Amino acid sequence: QVQLVESGGGLVQAGGSLRLSCVASGRTFGSYAMAWFRQAPGKEREFVAAISWSGTNHCEDSVQGRFTISRNNAKNTVYLQMNSLKLEDTAVYYCAATVSGAISYYSDRDVEYDYWGQGTQVTVSS
Repeated sequence: QVQLVESGGGLVQAGGSLRLSCVASGRTFGSYAMAWFRQAPGKEREFVAAISWSGTNHCEDSVQGRFTISRNNAKNTVYLQMNSLKLEDTAVYYCAATVSGAISYYSDRDVEYDYWGQGTQVTVSS
């Protein structure tokens, strides 16, 4: 069983920055593809960013150039660095993981992920 624990959320003013962390336990972290999704009130959960266990990564268009996903396999941790935050970035952010046999695999589809964290709230104020 894989457990994911997110941290780093909070209240920040528009234009500010936050770094989310997600620590994984239970299996060999280096074999996981990881992703961040978010869900705003009244909206569907949406993809934010994903990273393969080799480091290949992709960000959704609306956060491209502002958010960066990275990972430290030695620390079993994936990060989401969020800069130039906007009001519309307000949401609960979820970390997700799936075991992958391909070094460059990642997905932007939530159904591809087997394990989820409890979420961390990010609130951007004006």
